[in-house]
Amino acid sequence: MTTIHERDFRFTVCVFSPADRDGWIHKARRAEQLGYDVMAVSDHLGAFAPVPTIAVVAEATERLRLAIYVSSSTLYQPRVLARDYATLDQYSGGRIEIGLGAGYSRAEFENAGLPWRPAGERVTLLERATAEFRQVLGDPEFRPRFVQPSGPPVVIAGRGDRVLRLAARHADVIGFSGSAPVPDGDPLRLADMAEIRDRVAFVEAQLGERIHQVQFGIPVHRVLPPGTRTGITDVWQNDVTFSPDELAEHPSILIGTPAENADKLRALRAKFGFSYFNVMESEMDSFAEIIALLR
Repeated sequence: MTTIHERDFRFTVCVFSPADRDGWIHKARRAEQLGYDVMAVSDHLGAFAPVPTIAVVAEATERLRLAIYVSSSTLYQPRVLARDYATLDQYSGGRIEIGLGAGYSRAEFENAGLPWRPAGERVTLLERATAEFRQVLGDPEFRPRFVQPSGPPVVIAGRGDRVLRLAARHADVIGFSGSAPVPDGDPLRLADMAEIRDRVAFVEAQLGERIHQVQFGIPVHRVLPPGTRTGITDVWQNDVTFSPDELAEHPSILIGTPAENADKLRALRAKFGFSYFNVMESEMDSFAEIIALLR
C-alpha cells in the first residue's frame, strides 16, 4: 500500500491579489497553464468573498481543482457551508476541495463584530464542523448533491495538538500550517525545523493504518535564486534568519535552481511525507519550473 512517503506530488497555488473579475480569470487560467493541480482562494474580511470567486474561476477553467484555504468553522454554520460547497461542486463539475480550520486572526473577528473565542472553543467548533461535514458527505439525502461520489477531499489545517489529532482522524489532506507557536491571536511567524519535525512526528503517531490514506501538505512561502541568504521574509513579512543548514532543509523556503529544488522536494517527501505543496501567489511562476521537473 502507498504511504505518505510515496504519494504523487500535488501543487496548489493560493491566490490573493486580483482586483476584479478579469484578474481572477487571468490568474486561474495562468495557474492551469502552468500545471498547478489546485487554485485556492483565501477567506479573509477585506478580500473578495471566496464562494462567488470560485464560481467565476470554475467557469473560466477546465481541469483546475478549486479550494477555499481555509473556511473558519467559527464563522460559519457547518451545514450552511456544506450547502455552499455542494453548490460549487455542482457548478465546477466536481472539482472542489473542502478546506477547514479553526480561525486564527483576532482582528478579523473584531472587524466582523464577533466575539473572539479562546483557542479551545474554536477547536471544539472545528471538531463539530468536521463531524457534520463527514455526516453530510455520507448522506444520500443531502441537497444539493455533491458531484464527487464520496464527496470532495477534506483538508484540515493547523498546528496545535487537537487540530492535528482531528486531522489525523478525518482529513484526506493534513495541512501543516508551518507556523511557530505564538500567543493566541498574535501575528503568525514561520516555524523552525525543530517545530516542523515535532508536528510531523506527532501526526504520524496518531495515524495508525490511516497513514496509507492521507497526504501531508505544507505551504511554500518563497522560491529564491541560488545563494540567497539575506533579506528573506515569510508570507507574514517577518524576517527569516535561519542558519544555512536549516534553510537548506526547510520546506517553506526554497533556494536554488529548479533542479535543486525538485530534488529537495523529493527529499522532503521521503523524509517527512510532504507531497502536497501550497505555493504562495507571489511564487507561482518561479515554482512552476519545479512542477515541470517533478511531473
